[in-house]
Amino acid sequence: MTRHATDAATCRAIRDAVAEAMPAQTEFLADLTRVPSVRGQEGPALDLVAGALGAHGMAVDDWTVPVDELAGQPGFCRAAGEVPSVRSVVGTHRPAQARGRSLILQGHLDVVPPGPEGMWTTPPFEPVLRDGWMHGRGAGDMKAGVSANLFALAALARAGVAPAAQVHLQAVVEEESTGLGALATLARGYRADCALIPEPTAHGLVRAQVGVLWFRLEVAGRPVHAAEAGQGANAIDAAWHVIGALREMEARWNAAAAADPLYGGVAHPLNFNPGRISGGDWASSVPAWCHADCRMGLLPGADVDEAKAEIEATVAEAARGHPFLSAHPPRVVWNGFEAEGYVLDHAGPAEAALAGAYRQVFGEDGPEDRIWTALTDTRFYGLYHGIPGVCFGPRAEGIHGFDERVDLGSLQQCTETIALFVAAWCGLEPAGDA
Repeated sequence: MTRHATDAATCRAIRDAVAEAMPAQTEFLADLTRVPSVRGQEGPALDLVAGALGAHGMAVDDWTVPVDELAGQPGFCRAAGEVPSVRSVVGTHRPAQARGRSLILQGHLDVVPPGPEGMWTTPPFEPVLRDGWMHGRGAGDMKAGVSANLFALAALARAGVAPAAQVHLQAVVEEESTGLGALATLARGYRADCALIPEPTAHGLVRAQVGVLWFRLEVAGRPVHAAEAGQGANAIDAAWHVIGALREMEARWNAAAAADPLYGGVAHPLNFNPGRISGGDWASSVPAWCHADCRMGLLPGADVDEAKAEIEATVAEAARGHPFLSAHPPRVVWNGFEAEGYVLDHAGPAEAALAGAYRQVFGEDGPEDRIWTALTDTRFYGLYHGIPGVCFGPRAEGIHGFDERVDLGSLQQCTETIALFVAAWCGLEPAGDA
């Protein structure tokens, strides 16, 4: 017999189960945060989650796929040869008899590099609890969300109930670089009636998110001895000339964005970022080369190919006005994210279920909409497979910066909300039935 989260006693039992397990959830999050799962080093974090899924009685699917085998999937983008394969871990709950709506709970384990560790208050991969917050790289973005997914399902079991529909709990990588982890799960055939990703949204619902393009500028120069610098062509200086032209393009795109119905009220929603630069071989030689890795945001609905063409045209026009680059034009190499923006719509039942769970935990209507100038994996579900991609999660600070941290009180509230959302969306059956 299917039970529902509208049963007050069941709701109370689920929330109590989350609260009772918060010490264990905090310890699990610390263990995850301790793993330096930067790009290419996510294996130990995936191992940790796979073990936890198995310990919670879920059927575990742990596989690795070559990137080339994903090339035909919608939303695919190349990783510029930096990632030859992608590993994913999925734990599946199967009910005794599926009666409710199925669900994907997804989270990524890859984290961005911490930068100079001396600029952190405490070492980035040594999690510290202070004033109700856990500090550490990845604690907020988004290992807290991964823990919330796992402990939300575990709370249902401790409360004596289980989802009355199939639930896939997914741990993926490459979210910060290409999204190939989420894409790999879809290529393997995982589908559901809804996907929820608890990125650190500060209790908001991501209504819209930008698209992104990554590219590398490869700029040439003419090397000479620095004592005769005027006779050479400095590739680093030339790169900044091109970057200046891209800044002007960024300003034009943001001026046009002022008319967008969702992003018109957001200050500077489209951000161009030259995020990494290298060049030259010797301090006393005029540099013959410079590479700059860049990121540019796109409005939802923007045509990716048209945006790429405008970036290439901007670079070419800047080169034509330069004394050296006019004869030696820079190359634009597309080397990572090539993602469309996404707007959450046609998700009324999922939003209603989330709003009901939110109201029970927070005691108020919500969650509030968030219009993000970043992006998440939800686009794969909503844009390409007709699966509402819902993004809602805890409060975190310092993500992608120094002293990243997540609010553990907020994490408990979000874990409770996810557990109640699962109950409302999937329905419930007695835990022993499965």
